[in-house]
Amino acid sequence: MASRFDCSDSADLLTGMRLARAALGRGELVVTPTDTVYGVAADAFSATAVQRLLDAKGRTRQSPPPVLIPATDTMEALATEIPDAVRSLVGEFWPGGLTVVLQAQPSLDWDLGETRGTVALRMPDSKIALELLQEVGPLAVSSANATGSPAAMDVDEAMGMLGDSVAVYLDAGRLAPHDGSADSTGSTIVDATGLAQGGSLRILRHGVIPDAEIARIVGADLIT
Repeated sequence: MASRFDCSDSADLLTGMRLARAALGRGELVVTPTDTVYGVAADAFSATAVQRLLDAKGRTRQSPPPVLIPATDTMEALATEIPDAVRSLVGEFWPGGLTVVLQAQPSLDWDLGETRGTVALRMPDSKIALELLQEVGPLAVSSANATGSPAAMDVDEAMGMLGDSVAVYLDAGRLAPHDGSADSTGSTIVDATGLAQGGSLRILRHGVIPDAEIARIVGADLIT
């Protein structure tokens, strides 16, 4: 049976965070608020846990989850061939709603699915998510919804779709919607793998950071 904890209550939050850490350590799933939508999280270095996440959402290995990280420095440990344009983007938008696809360090002992040697990284602007990340390390996190359904903006929506496939739900209330300039409630995803070969940056998903803001940092000539 899933457990739900009210993050606005300090005692409940303390208990919830403790049990969330324990659940992640056992390879179970946790739903946590982020700065965009509610996310369902798994230990990024447990192939069993990542598969459990994919199964809960009804996704295949062809849709690997992104990885949330607690600090910009973690990007250096998980990715290689980091272009200067990416460093400028994360310097501007992390923590925040920007996910960057990079070449993964080949020595990493993990299995996120069919990534083709890449990893999608994001540092969220959420106190609860960051605290969890700082305590347990990088987490594979996808939006807390069944595939094909809208992203969950509160725990009731997440529980209605994921139910007891999740061990712990951290409830921070309904997340505030972003302004009308965004095309999505999710993060903006950019593929930077081509930049290292002298190519361009591709915007894979239009999200809470407008395309114009990406262009402002890297230059419109580097975007396709």
